[in-house]
Amino acid sequence: MPAQHRWLLAELPRDRWSDQTLPPVASHWLAMHQGFRQAQAAMDQVIAAHRAGEIDAAELHPRLIPTLGGFLQHLDGHHRIESGHYFPQFRRLEPRIQAGIDLLDRDHDAVHAHLEALAEHGRAYHQAVTTRAPAEDAARRLADTIDRASGPLVRHLDDEEDIVIPLMALRFG
Repeated sequence: MPAQHRWLLAELPRDRWSDQTLPPVASHWLAMHQGFRQAQAAMDQVIAAHRAGEIDAAELHPRLIPTLGGFLQHLDGHHRIESGHYFPQFRRLEPRIQAGIDLLDRDHDAVHAHLEALAEHGRAYHQAVTTRAPAEDAARRLADTIDRASGPLVRHLDDEEDIVIPLMALRFG
């Protein structure tokens, strides 16, 4: 994230973020993001177990698909609320932050492409398992897609927090 988009972070650095210093909406935002990180970590862990041969494709299914489904649904809804409701408010509230918000909005489009790929590969894997077709290849493709999506998503969450949390705390709080 370019420094010109993170200037509010200098006024309120991460080490000063706490439930006591942040307005409730900012604390909620961080909790949502932490939930996405936890879901990503849970998926990474179960995929690692599958790749290590500790569980087969059939055993992977009930441990991965519910987490993936919730992750996709919540993240898509979260991004829709941000882009449709919060980001327009932030642009009006602090016009100097507009370029950073525009960057985050474009990130949503890039992250959404990963979400679509996750949904597509998740459906293919689910269909293979539920129809009792060979599912190892579909499981591998889904695992690889989760790996590719992880970095851009985590980077987006971090970048968004660097812009949005200080803005909320300094302008809402």
